[in-house]
Amino acid sequence: MRHLANASSTSRKKKKVSMRQAFKTIIWPKRNLVFIGLFLIVISRLAGLVLPWQSKVLLDDIIPTSNYNALITLLVYVGSALLIQAVSSFLLTRILSVQAQYLIAELRAQVQKKVLSLPIRFFDNSKSGALVSRIMTDVEGVRNLIGTGLVQLVGGTFTAIVSLIILISINPWMTLFVLFPVSIFGVIALKAFGYIRPIFRKRGVLNAEVKGRLTETLAGIRVIKGFNAEKQESEVFERGVDRLFQNVKKSLTATAFMSSSSTFLLGIASAGIMAIGGYFMIQGTMTTGDFLFFTLVLGFMVTPIVQMGNIGSQLTEALAGLDRTEELMNLPPEEDPEKRTVHIDRMRGDIIFDNVSFSYEENKQVIHNLSFSAPSGSVTALVGSSGSGKSTIAGLASSFLTPNRGTVTIDGIDLSTVNLQSYRQHLGVVLQDEFLFEGTIRENILFPRPDATEAQLINAVEAAYVNEFTDRFEDGLETLIGERGVKLSGGQRQRIAIARAILADPKIIILDEATSSLDTESEALIQQSLHELMRGRTTFVIAHRLSTIKKADQILVIESGHIAEQGTHEELTNTQGRYHDLYTYQARI
Repeated sequence: MRHLANASSTSRKKKKVSMRQAFKTIIWPKRNLVFIGLFLIVISRLAGLVLPWQSKVLLDDIIPTSNYNALITLLVYVGSALLIQAVSSFLLTRILSVQAQYLIAELRAQVQKKVLSLPIRFFDNSKSGALVSRIMTDVEGVRNLIGTGLVQLVGGTFTAIVSLIILISINPWMTLFVLFPVSIFGVIALKAFGYIRPIFRKRGVLNAEVKGRLTETLAGIRVIKGFNAEKQESEVFERGVDRLFQNVKKSLTATAFMSSSSTFLLGIASAGIMAIGGYFMIQGTMTTGDFLFFTLVLGFMVTPIVQMGNIGSQLTEALAGLDRTEELMNLPPEEDPEKRTVHIDRMRGDIIFDNVSFSYEENKQVIHNLSFSAPSGSVTALVGSSGSGKSTIAGLASSFLTPNRGTVTIDGIDLSTVNLQSYRQHLGVVLQDEFLFEGTIRENILFPRPDATEAQLINAVEAAYVNEFTDRFEDGLETLIGERGVKLSGGQRQRIAIARAILADPKIIILDEATSSLDTESEALIQQSLHELMRGRTTFVIAHRLSTIKKADQILVIESGHIAEQGTHEELTNTQGRYHDLYTYQARI
């Protein structure tokens, strides 16, 4: 699977994973286990043929001669064969099933690693629940490639061929009659598999959509209940579940048709064998033992052929899941090792925007020919109306986005050529929509530096005034905060996010409405800690509360992706332009 993404990422067509490709990338690397599985299934199937063979011996040789010694020998043969069959079947399932689950875990880890390497705009256009489905569900079908599915397919083919040779040796005419309905069933099965594969692929998409919506519903339960929208959310989910049901119904219809076809066609074969076998026994050209042997061996030939319908469906489902997995693995990662070759160990923090333009969609620019500099240790405040491009500028400075035209440089180096890991180790971010992980307050603050000392942790806690509320909690820093910090107030969550940034000790800081969730008292407490955090560090501050940015080295007033005004607080208020209007309006409020 590591090489499943070798196909050209520039291709817009959705390529299907062929059985040959799956064999090369998934099966062949595990060939030793697969060969062991094939050996075991051959042993199991050969041991299974002992019983019908000895049944013929019992009827034709032992019973007519009343040979008790031969009967005891027969029982030893049959008992030994059954034991060998049971042991080999157990080992087959034990070895291959465990290996298949290991491979699933390995593939999930690879796909998750790939997803994390994708650019921010990919996540902006994807539902988290859908991505969870693609990571956890789509790879599950691979168990049928390494697991018993493929081995049973090969083993069943071997059994059918050996059984066919035995049947021809017993009676070629009866064998020829059987092959006719079996061939018809084979044609039907092949047609059905071609019909089912797109259905399975669509099912993966529907599964992702339904799980994605369900994840959103559970995450937004307060909004749903607040607007009394439980009914409409249930209806949306029901429609998604119904689409999934309709898809499953199609595949079940196809498999049911294969199953009923096999029952009908094999029933005709059985009736014909009874007639032909009866004729030959009446003529005296076939013994009762031969007829019984033929009937039992016929079961060995027909059973795997019928099972191939189910196994074929499993393999088809596996390949459909791999189609979607390969599609994801082919996406270009955020980090391009051929372009981002510069590693930064020590950083001053001089950032320059030189004639930068950016658009999320083609021909819809949100930033237009923007140029300004943010010297090392300076504070640059971005103000303006919603949708003016402030967060986009912050995204460009933090390397979350790459300009369509122009350059963003760090210490004179084009940021688009800098290794992202080496850059982001010097970056700290406090976002407007602060995100906390489920766990304790301590774990969330330690997130950027798990190896930080207790003294460093306490320093960050005190600098962000987190201790102001944790001291009141029974468990202090060990308090569990729930999913996304749901048990805390907005101001408490924001202070934890700021403490996390302080602990990271970054050279460049992005503060996106960092005090937006704080009350007046909390804001007053945090301003001093933010002042200490920003000292000596290049800082970008996005703020709607203009009172928080009076001391910024420069303020950029952004309107429609342009710099409408630029200067310090005093300079901009004196010009009585757009910034003056915004500031005096807020002051009146």
